[in-house]
Amino acid sequence: MRNTSSNFDHNFKYGFYLAGGIVFLIVAMMIRPFTVVNAGERGVVMQFGKVQDKVLGEGLHFITPIVTSVKTLNVRVQKNTFESDAASKDLQKITTELAVNWHLDPVQVNKIYQQVGDDELIINGIITPAVSEVLKAATAKKTAEEVITKRTELKQEIDSNLRNRLSSYGIIIDDVSLVNFAFSPEFSKSIEAKQIAEQEAKQAEFIAKKATQEAQADINRAKGQAEAQRLQRLTLTPDLLQKQAIEKWDGRFPAVMGGNGTLPLININPSSLSSSNQSQ
Repeated sequence: MRNTSSNFDHNFKYGFYLAGGIVFLIVAMMIRPFTVVNAGERGVVMQFGKVQDKVLGEGLHFITPIVTSVKTLNVRVQKNTFESDAASKDLQKITTELAVNWHLDPVQVNKIYQQVGDDELIINGIITPAVSEVLKAATAKKTAEEVITKRTELKQEIDSNLRNRLSSYGIIIDDVSLVNFAFSPEFSKSIEAKQIAEQEAKQAEFIAKKATQEAQADINRAKGQAEAQRLQRLTLTPDLLQKQAIEKWDGRFPAVMGGNGTLPLININPSSLSSSNQSQ
């Protein structure tokens, strides 16, 4: 009987402790005396709803249940695309698609949450209207054609102005990309017609330039030939021609057909014959 009673007491204590441990874990999970801040997040600490100066980094943190609560905010780089209408300097309607990479300043998340709210309120309440206003102000300084031809300059201006505007809210702009421009159908047709006209003008200019170069080449060749002929006339004297003929002579006289066969053709100078007869 003692052994049975002893075993019962032991099992009872074991069951009591086990049940107590389970109850403790359940209560602990319900009241959450700790909080976990995941990677890429920061924790905003509030006591009875009041935002505290302390910001929790990544990891496990113990807090006072009921009294303290923690709101986590994403501090990773986020990308949002915005589309906004604006008027150019020459009053053309331009619809611009803009991609913005941004993130929250990790050390200011408590102030951001206190002044603005969570990510959704930050995007809709702060970033979207700022993008629209900055885009309209930058686009109004350029004509519709300059929006296309000076795209890099426009992008840099929007990027700089947006950074300055949102920095006071603890929002850091990493990069701005001009994804696409859309113009009215009438303006798009005029742009297309202008591009075609410019291409045709360049083609005509190329053809005219090529013809001019060919004509100049012909003139240069003609001048060269004329100069060569002039120099040749100056250098070809009778003595030089006789000398060249002698150098090219192969020692044979030209032959003619006579009554008795082929005879050599000898050019006899009459003046030389008369002089020889007188000497005799």
